Amino acid sequence: MQKQKKILFLHGFYASGSCVPALALREAFDGRATVLTPDLPIHPADAIKLIREICDQKKPDVLVGNSCGSFYAQMISPTIGVPALLSNPHFKMSGFLRERIGNHQYKSPRADGKQDFTIDEQLVSEFEEMEKHQFENCNIYNKVRVWGLFGEEDTLAHFEPLFLEHYTHSFHFPGGHTPTAEQFKTWYVPLIEKLLMEFSI
Repeated sequence: MQKQKKILFLHGFYASGSCVPALALREAFDGRATVLTPDLPIHPADAIKLIREICDQKKPDVLVGNSCGSFYAQMISPTIGVPALLSNPHFKMSGFLRERIGNHQYKSPRADGKQDFTIDEQLVSEFEEMEKHQFENCNIYNKVRVWGLFGEEDTLAHFEPLFLEHYTHSFHFPGGHTPTAEQFKTWYVPLIEKLLMEFSI
């Protein structure tokens, strides 16, 4: 009997493991794959540490990221040899955050019940430092195993040219920065299925 595949979803900065794309992913693969949708810490080093721990323990077959989650997935994927789908990757989170310094709330519920968070200069600096090294683990082997999916109506992240400096597979969908559940099922799920099929470990 074939082992059930595992998908690790990494949400965007304002989101959580219960955001719309995460729920759509769980629903689409219900009974077919184990879908992991953790809440990521606000600080990038903490987020990377948690993702690595989950990968070590759960051994996912594919990473799926959205926005900031794609920023993380791109760095983790080559180091563990697992394919990734990067949706609307935001490779310059420091610039995004610098314009939003202050108090905020997550847009979807988090497991710990904490919905408030603060963006400050320290957090911006942490992302700046990580951005300097974000493509260091790119390699020829991984060039075809990390795919990008870009919303044609995305007004927040415009990093397809930078993505294509490092990877070869780029796709588009008629949506914005955060996909609706229907868009996720229509455009994301087939690419995830293809990644699972083509790069099965």
